[in-house]
Amino acid sequence: MTASDPKLPEHEAIYKKIRNMILFGEVRPGQGVTILGLKDAVGAGVTPVREAIRRLTAEGALEALGNRRVCVPEISAQRVDEIYFARFAIEPKMAEIAAGKITDEEVAHLDMLDARIDDAIDRGDVEAYLEGNFRFHFALYDIAQTPILRKIATSLWLQFGPSHRVVSGRYGTSNLPDKHSEALEALRQRDPEATAVAIREDIEQGLQLMTQALNA
Repeated sequence: MTASDPKLPEHEAIYKKIRNMILFGEVRPGQGVTILGLKDAVGAGVTPVREAIRRLTAEGALEALGNRRVCVPEISAQRVDEIYFARFAIEPKMAEIAAGKITDEEVAHLDMLDARIDDAIDRGDVEAYLEGNFRFHFALYDIAQTPILRKIATSLWLQFGPSHRVVSGRYGTSNLPDKHSEALEALRQRDPEATAVAIREDIEQGLQLMTQALNA
């Protein structure tokens, strides 16, 4: 599990811990969890865990089962269609905006994050790949400074993250190519349109794998 930022308030740190458990597939689709179970898993009190569950349920990352239990929703073909329709609309736009604002230092930071992803792929480390991929995308999107779009994008990633973990584990990291190199080259050229195209194609590759898994 990713370490939390010690500067964060406790409730926010606990939220991020549980969010990352979902985002990077520690909690699998259909797996039920309880407040007490999560409390023990993250080493926190009941109150911040309950608040984190409330937020994550509102974001679509969890759904209530009753009896104080929640689960990560199972993904369906229709759910995939909706999630990716929204991703195609939102994420290339944020990348396009970011390309018009990015600095050389920010490009270098993204380059470093992508090198970590490549290393995770070479080592077959699915968890490191998933975390690195998330950090690359959202480091780019943060440059756009579009908080409304970012909030929606985070919710979308939370909803497909656990299933992405299952798919990635099934096919292995060698089958997880990306378009980050193309995006980085477009960013170096300060080319918003090419950056948006690269991110869209990157999302399309993920959709193809998810669809293939659902149809298997």
